[in-house]
Amino acid sequence: MSELIKSVENGVIEQINRSASTEKPAKNELGKDAFLQLLVTQMKYQDPLNPSSNTEYISQLATFSQLEQMQNLGSMTSNSQALSLVGKNVIVRTKSETGTITDIGGKVDFVNMSNGKARISINGNLYSIEDLDSVIDDTYILEKGRPRILEKVELEYDAKDPTDLSFNVHMGEGDSKADDVAVLIDQTLLDSSVITIKDNKITIAGSVFENAPDGTYKVTVIFNDILLTTAKDMVNITVKNSTVVPNDPEEPNEPTDPEEPNDPDGPNDSDET
Repeated sequence: MSELIKSVENGVIEQINRSASTEKPAKNELGKDAFLQLLVTQMKYQDPLNPSSNTEYISQLATFSQLEQMQNLGSMTSNSQALSLVGKNVIVRTKSETGTITDIGGKVDFVNMSNGKARISINGNLYSIEDLDSVIDDTYILEKGRPRILEKVELEYDAKDPTDLSFNVHMGEGDSKADDVAVLIDQTLLDSSVITIKDNKITIAGSVFENAPDGTYKVTVIFNDILLTTAKDMVNITVKNSTVVPNDPEEPNEPTDPEEPNDPDGPNDSDET
């Protein structure tokens, strides 16, 4: 009901606008200022007939000093952490007045220091270091966004009904995205003219297998991303109904004895002089 009671000024009910960006709920914490106020209040209203001893005041002041040092140390640690985040990928978690939790990710551009509090800039917006949720390694992001073949594929080329062969790939994301590939069939590099890439699909022209004998061939895909990701053993192509006869491996020639000179009289012994 207290929310419905407003002050009246000049016959007009005063409207109080609350900004979600500036008003934050009070934290249930005992700061050093509150501790000092309690200590002063205790000294002011103590029983004059039974005052607190100096030892008690010294103990309380020592506690106050320790509290202040701990808070200063915590603030320095928090600010130091914020400064070390410049250039790194992070995720901050914010909570609205309605309780909606939002995760914002990006690279920290700079750190803003205001009233001893550090705020990190992500995508042009400032966030409290207290909202920090995760720090992500750059290598992890590259690995996560690397291109890949989504699932193992078994393709078939019928020599009696030749067609092009296609399979789906993921070309990557962000800094790891690829826009071209190299394709090898059993370690033989295909010419780029027989490879087509469109809508995350690689198509190999059927002409590649016109002169291939029956058998199963392994496909290797090399993406041109920053890490040159290579996908092996994910795509197999089986050729059937081919009339091409595989070449027989060349048999090694048997070694032959060197020809001996044809001399019926045998070698002539030279006369010694």
